Parts: sequence; C-alpha cells; structure tokens
Amino acid sequence: MEKGVFFATSAGNKGAAYGSLDKGIPWLLAVGASSMDRELNGIATLDNGDQVIGLSMYPGSSSLEQLPLVFRNQCYLHELHNVRDKIVICKDIDTMLDVQIDRVGNASAAGGIFITNRTYLELYLQLPSYPAIFVTPKDGELMLNYVNSSSNPRATLEFKKTRIGTKPAPLVAAYSSRGPSHSCASVLKPDVMAPGTLILASWTQAIPVVSIKSRPLFSKFNIISGTSMACPRAAGLAALLKSVHLNWSPAVIRSAIMTTADYIDNTNNPIKDSGSRYNVATPLAMGAGKINPNKALDPGLVYDANAEDYVKLLCAMRFTKKQIQIITRSSIWNCSNPSGDLNYPSFIAYFNANRSSPNERVVQEFQRTVTNVGNARSTYKATITPIDGFQVTVMPETLTFDEKYQKLSYKLSIEGPRMMKQVVAHGSLAWNEIGGKYVVRSPIVTTRLSLVD
Repeated sequence: MEKGVFFATSAGNKGAAYGSLDKGIPWLLAVGASSMDRELNGIATLDNGDQVIGLSMYPGSSSLEQLPLVFRNQCYLHELHNVRDKIVICKDIDTMLDVQIDRVGNASAAGGIFITNRTYLELYLQLPSYPAIFVTPKDGELMLNYVNSSSNPRATLEFKKTRIGTKPAPLVAAYSSRGPSHSCASVLKPDVMAPGTLILASWTQAIPVVSIKSRPLFSKFNIISGTSMACPRAAGLAALLKSVHLNWSPAVIRSAIMTTADYIDNTNNPIKDSGSRYNVATPLAMGAGKINPNKALDPGLVYDANAEDYVKLLCAMRFTKKQIQIITRSSIWNCSNPSGDLNYPSFIAYFNANRSSPNERVVQEFQRTVTNVGNARSTYKATITPIDGFQVTVMPETLTFDEKYQKLSYKLSIEGPRMMKQVVAHGSLAWNEIGGKYVVRSPIVTTRLSLVD
C-alpha cells in the first residue's frame, strides 16, 4: 500500500452468519460475491405439453426423450427400486441433497429431477454425473400433479440452455462471508461485492472438470462459484482505474469503487440476500453494493488515507510496538495521536453497552475528509437514508468546492440507545452534486453485535 500497490482480497465462503468474515484488513478491499443475471438451465417437457425450467450444469450433448417419469418421494434407498431407464423425481425435505444425488446415480436412473428450495444450489449443480435438473417447489408441484394424474407419465429433458436477463439480479450469494470483521471491527467489511457465482474461467487440463457416468471430462474452461471468483473482478477494475488515474492512491481507488457501487438490482429494488430468505441485503453482506466499473472511473469525491492513518488505527486498537513493527516493517512511527476513526467511505457504529439504563441515548461521531476529483467548482448536499430508531445528522450539510483536488471535512453523528433492539440496522449517506451528475454514497450500519468494547 505504501508503494502504491492496490490489494483486493476475497471475503471468504463461510456463509451467511454475522462475523464470518475474517479478512478485515483495513488497507485492503474485501470483496463479497453476488450472482449475475444469467442462469444455466435444463428444461423438462412433460407429455401434456407443460414445460419446467430448472437449473442444470449437465454438459452432455444428448437429450432424454419421452422416458417414463416416476416420483420417489425423498429417494431413500428402499424407494429407488426399478428406476433404470427412468427419470426420477426426488423431493428435498429432510434428506441431504447430495445424498439424494448419489442414490439416484447409483440406482442407474436415466436422469433426475430434484425439487428443492435451497438458496445455494451452485454447490450441487456439478455433482450429478448423469442428466439432472433442479426445480423450485412451485414447479415441482406442477410436475407431481401431472405424474399423479397420468396413467403413463413421461418427460423429455434438454440441457445446455442459458438464460440472460434473469430477475432479480444481482443477489448476494448465500456462501459469501459476512461482517463485521473480528480483526478490525471498527471498519465496515466487506467493502463491495462482485459477480462470483457460476463464473466461467480458464482451467487446467490436468484435472477433469466433471465426470459423466464415470468418464472424466476435460476442458480448458470450468464454471466455479466463490468469493475467489469475485475478487479478481474487483482487482481488475482497480487496475483499469489506475491506468486512467496514475496519481490515485490505493485508498482513493477503493473509495471510487465503493462510493459508486450499485445497491439497486435490475428490478429497480434494493439488492436482496439469498442467504437471508431474500430479504434486503445489509452492508454486512454486500458492503456498498455491486461494483460498477464505468461509474468508478469518475466518482466525483473520494476518501483518501495513507500509511500514517493506518498506523494511528493500529495504535488505537492497542497493538503492541512489536506487532506494529511486524506489520509496518519499520520502526519510524509513533502512537502519540492514535485514532480509531479511519477516513473510510463507510460507517459502522456499535450500540451494545450492557449496562443499566439501556434506553439511555448516546451519540457516536465520525470525522471524514473528502477530496474533489470531479468538477472544479461544485457544491454537494448531504442526503441521509434514515435508520429506524436512530437520529443521523451531518455537519455541514453542504460542501462547496472552489477547485479540483480541494479537501473538505464533515462530521457524521449517530444518536441511538446504548443497547439497540435490532441486531443490525442500516442506512446511507449520499453526497449529491447540486445541478450535476455525481452521487457519492456511503453505507451506514448500526449493530448490537459484540465484537468491540
């Protein structure tokens, strides 16, 4: 960072529990994973003409045509007799889905249809070595009604279908690790998210992509899911920004990516979280939102930070002299002016004081400085997205710049109860250029999670 090198790190794949993110290093960009508006599908066509579209990554080229269709409940071993050359429907209730997949394959069924409401199906799509699709309970009910009403139910399965423009998208991936970070809880993490689900990328031909009926399939490409797929996208965006803005520091690049991120999906609604029953995603899941490369090129205002600022943070976190030297690889620093309030493009405040009078109101304050990289003469007005139960204010409410690269400061205050009732609440601060195009947005989180004193 001191030498101008930008670093991004994957947030991790530990899932939807708060505090599962373990990479809270404040001078790095922590990247969560999202879905895209693309689905990989298989199609089941019933003999009565009804079609059901499900998820499938089966790479076989042939379709299964007009085969008998049977329902075997949860596909226990004793239910899978006489299924050879048939398409088996399994209902995912209390049996592990991967176990069902194995059982259907071992029973020599021609194909499988798995009815499931799991939110993280990416893990299972590559498991079947035979033709298989995964359908929702609603579509599964349609298929079961047909099976129960027909004397000779049959179906055709087709594969290698791709749908573009699926909605809603993006969604926060259920596997993506969530903040706050135990290693640096005073800085909101993750910072942003990027597409990480079902990503096509180059692959070594030394390892098979998948096995089809015990035959290994090799390819120069594979489709993988994880925050390790999302992180390179953010790093690549940072490289593009650096190529255009050679004088931008790593902190400025991170700021540009964060404050221009999308928090609205392609249905014009707030981005949802597939790991939280499709509720509105919090910044602890998606950070500031999904990266938007074109907007990041021209952010308007940026939040900068240097090595001294990070050392002040380490001092405020009570790192020992030896620990700070290990991190900085230098003895030229001092802790005479520690500060836990880093000049960061996001805010997280803890209201979890376990004391008497929990309803007593307290105020937490944050100091920030922004640098104008937009129009030389410009004025920005603050807009607060409110947080239920809290009073959020900004002083001053207006920032007027007379020249490019001018710096101006403001204070954000959050007033709320010592012990808040909700686990997590969130809002945002947006600096809107008056009569201009720039909107510089920062997420705000309040929480009673006990990660800091």
